[in-house]
Amino acid sequence: MSILDLQSFARTPLQRDPCDFIVVPEFVHREVLAEINRDYPGIDEPGNFPPDELRYGPTFAALLEELASDETRRAFAGKFGIDLDHLLLQTTVRRFSEASDGAIHNDSRTKIVTALIYFNESWPHEGGKLRLLRSPKNIDSYAAEVAPERGTLLAFRRSENSYHGFVPCEAERRSLQMYWVKPKRQSRDERGPGTLKKRLKRLFKRH
Repeated sequence: MSILDLQSFARTPLQRDPCDFIVVPEFVHREVLAEINRDYPGIDEPGNFPPDELRYGPTFAALLEELASDETRRAFAGKFGIDLDHLLLQTTVRRFSEASDGAIHNDSRTKIVTALIYFNESWPHEGGKLRLLRSPKNIDSYAAEVAPERGTLLAFRRSENSYHGFVPCEAERRSLQMYWVKPKRQSRDERGPGTLKKRLKRLFKRH
């Protein structure tokens, strides 16, 4: 059985306000969610971590493999109308949010499409729900709000209007972040003094 519900993804229309985005509830099939949580990486501190720095079980490994597949890339490329073949795929995993997380920000111009998948079985908290914002300064002016639960996917195309953030919440908030990004040679931001610091800052932005 496939882990990802690409059929629901294909049926869900792309939204345009304030940027191109899509929300797919149960993008991860509900039948598999418990196994993914069983095999979830044993992260014990806040922060985003590349999968190759973590230990996890076979179902989570299968999820990573399916997300990196040609089929998934084609699905996202078709939905957003972008050729993703020449872009690099970066992935990070998170388990905990802290009080300093959720600040309003926009992704760097190196990121073309961002995808976030959430794994909590439920979300009883008021904070911690990711919002796509109509204002870079007002967390309460939003076009969409996504609770981090039940395999929900939020994906958006980076633009000058793709600001996002959430009301801070200290809790276990399981998520996976994927970015299709420009190769280094195409990005001015990857050259010059301070390059490593800039790369690390962008990689570990907290969603």
